[in-house]
Amino acid sequence: MKKIIGMSLAATMAVSSLNAMSNAQLASKLSDLENELATVKKQLKKQNKKINKVKAHDATDNIKWGVDFRTSLDSISYDMSDGSSKDNSGLMSLRLYLNMAFNPDTHNIFKGQLAMNKAFGADMSLSRASSLGSMFDWTSNEALSDNTLKVKEAYWLYLGDSLFGTDLPWTFSIGRRPSVGGFLVNFREDDSAKSPLGHNINVEFDGLSTMVKLGNLTGIDGMSFKVCVGRGATDAVPMFDNSGEPAYAADQGQNLDNIDLAGVIFVPYDDGQIKVMTNWFKAFNLPDMSFDSDGNPTGFKEYGDMQGAAISVLVDGITEDGYFADVKAFGSFAWSQTQPDAGKTMLGSTEDKSGTSYWFGTLLPITDDGVLGLEYNHGSKYWRSFTYGEDTMIGSKLAARGDAYEAYFTYKINKALSAQIRYTYIDYDYTGSNGFFSATGAPVKISDTNSDKVVESARDFRFYIRYRF
Repeated sequence: MKKIIGMSLAATMAVSSLNAMSNAQLASKLSDLENELATVKKQLKKQNKKINKVKAHDATDNIKWGVDFRTSLDSISYDMSDGSSKDNSGLMSLRLYLNMAFNPDTHNIFKGQLAMNKAFGADMSLSRASSLGSMFDWTSNEALSDNTLKVKEAYWLYLGDSLFGTDLPWTFSIGRRPSVGGFLVNFREDDSAKSPLGHNINVEFDGLSTMVKLGNLTGIDGMSFKVCVGRGATDAVPMFDNSGEPAYAADQGQNLDNIDLAGVIFVPYDDGQIKVMTNWFKAFNLPDMSFDSDGNPTGFKEYGDMQGAAISVLVDGITEDGYFADVKAFGSFAWSQTQPDAGKTMLGSTEDKSGTSYWFGTLLPITDDGVLGLEYNHGSKYWRSFTYGEDTMIGSKLAARGDAYEAYFTYKINKALSAQIRYTYIDYDYTGSNGFFSATGAPVKISDTNSDKVVESARDFRFYIRYRF
């Protein structure tokens, strides 16, 4: 009996010892696993830091691309002053924008835009080479051309936090400017507004600008002042032009100097609902085609300078709430004045001639995704604008010396697709609305003409589908 009891006690002690050893081993194993897990977590943390660095690097180390592709059908018609008419009821075109953006840091930004604009199955670049606009690239990407990509915009923008140590943010930019589709004209194009006032400046342009925001100094919402300078054409002999003149030397034998422009844009107020923009500019050495006594063209010559100014007002929301809170309304007034060189004529006169234009419009929400736009503008006898880049097949409506009426409905189909129906009607009082600055821009009363070359009125009905992403 004692032997049995002793064996039982020994067995119990052995089991207890075995259990103790297992617990110790388990604790050891758990400790080892915890250490390994901590090591893995540290390694994962290091890898995540590396991945975040790579992502941050990649986010600012490559150009971001966007696509804007539009297919349009225009039906255009012209009533001529002799009673005849001309039309094209099936003008189909393709417009492609490849948008670029790159910002390596919070102060430096590059933006660019490559463009193609062509009619279906057509290459109009050869006909443009002999046109009045061949010397200038003001409308290189607005007029129908060919299937090549051209640079529409390419500029560097610096964003400064304080001007000379003051609490005034400022910017500086240089390159091929975002000067087409400016303030107010952007609504019909269903785009964000670019830099200038669209009433009197709407052309492609190479130059620089600098702006200072004055709100912190004046306490007035959105106040800013911008200076813009640039060159609209360069007087230089092209390389290999077979003229015998040295490459890029000035004076092409056509009495042309560089076409330069300088101006300012002043925003006196902008609180997000009401925005007021003003501008003033002066353009130097403006050209036109010259003609001999038989009316044959003899090349371009410069005729003088011109200055202009505009004030444009936008009310984005007529009321604080309700339907009219989403209604936009705008008005704009612009002025131009020619300054011909001694012994030369501008717009048919040797004297300074002033012209004016006024423009009104509204945007009315019709559905959650559809907006109706209505616009009207009128220009006087000697009104002259730089709106050659306006996206209208029958010529710039804002350049009209007469009355222009427009209605458009823009509908957002989905996130990437939109469509628009637009009708533009222009009733001219005087000739030369889309001419240049001397003979081709000279105003003659339409009722005093009788020609199949003089447009009395013009219509453009457009439908497009547009992809943007």
